[in-house]
Amino acid sequence: MKQLLFTAALLIGFTSFSQHGLDTEIANIESKVIEWRRHFHENPELSNREFNTAKKIAAHLKSLGLEVQTGIAFTGVVGILKGNHPGKVLALRADIDALPVTERADLPFKSKVTSRFGGQDVGVMHACGHDTHTAILMGVAEVLSNNKDKIKGTIKFIFQPAEEGAPKGEEGGAALMIKEGVLKNPTVDAIFGLHIGSSQPVGTLAYKSGGVMAAAQRFEINVQGKQTHGSMPWGGIDPIMASVKIIDGLQTLVSREMPLTKEAVVLSIGKITSGVRNNIIPESAQIIGTLRTLDYGMQDRMNKRMREMVPAIAKAYRATATIEIASGTAITYNHHKLTAQMLPSLKAAAGDKRVFEIKAITGAEDFSFYQKEIPGLFFFLGGMTPGNKEAFPHHTPDFFIDESGMLLGVKTFVQLSIDYLNN
Repeated sequence: MKQLLFTAALLIGFTSFSQHGLDTEIANIESKVIEWRRHFHENPELSNREFNTAKKIAAHLKSLGLEVQTGIAFTGVVGILKGNHPGKVLALRADIDALPVTERADLPFKSKVTSRFGGQDVGVMHACGHDTHTAILMGVAEVLSNNKDKIKGTIKFIFQPAEEGAPKGEEGGAALMIKEGVLKNPTVDAIFGLHIGSSQPVGTLAYKSGGVMAAAQRFEINVQGKQTHGSMPWGGIDPIMASVKIIDGLQTLVSREMPLTKEAVVLSIGKITSGVRNNIIPESAQIIGTLRTLDYGMQDRMNKRMREMVPAIAKAYRATATIEIASGTAITYNHHKLTAQMLPSLKAAAGDKRVFEIKAITGAEDFSFYQKEIPGLFFFLGGMTPGNKEAFPHHTPDFFIDESGMLLGVKTFVQLSIDYLNN
């Protein structure tokens, strides 16, 4: 009986776009959203360096008559929209930074931007869809600012830098925005966010209640050996050989010590640096990688065993090694009650048969930091062309998003916002 009453309560006051009278207005914003997305895609900026991106966002929000705050967490922008009626405070978030990836896709608005990252010259590309997220939220801000009479309460549009992680030695991202008060003045009651997906069909939405994305930790291992001539390896201590064995050992922690039927664990090495030429066994080596976990107990166990294993393996090969594990992002955790409350809104935006529940994924999101403070819902938007048989993964040079998928993002944010504030 309680479940029936709860379900009925969700449907009372729930209205569709046609009842809101917003169908035409949302459809008309599509060309602008595509234009904005192409601008951001052609002019990407790395984390904590999104200066021109922030200027364009702020100018748009000011043109809508919103109260605009800039310079939050270096380059973050917040727009505040007050509805015509009192009520709760809702936040909508988009991430705005790009990645150090050289684009290979043949697009008329292909990125040709280059920059410096980690001491290297790199290409810069929106290889994770943040350009689409930014353009979508700009469109949502325009639609909702024209319909303040339909809004009970206040909406904060959060355009967040450095979701991919701040440069080494800097703070950034959601954690810094929270630290600088983005969820206060006025205090936010709930937050919604989305992520477009290159392998999820256009026109669909995906969600999961509870833990939906993994906690991510960055680790760095420094191996110290003894340099010698390549023709006389017995005259030194080979840090490269020790590094190979350390990497092999770390993978056995996942395959042999983690209860993988409970939750997934992923440990990946992204960078190995050592040596200067072919006939010198070098003095040292460095290993950098990422650990993804969906259970905090399993994360603690992995961290403990990594700290035990790394120096022990190095010692077995006469080398020494240290390991540093950064705290990283938390588990992206969708609030159970909020997810259930907003599921009818997701279905109203996309259609019942185009909304589906998924299992947790091992990607990570710093949206999780907001969810540690307030109830939040993070969902996934389809960006793969219908019938496409090859979807290029995120963070790769060939990453591609079908722009026709963005309009559903606008529709869904608008639907969620009005329904949440009015129910």
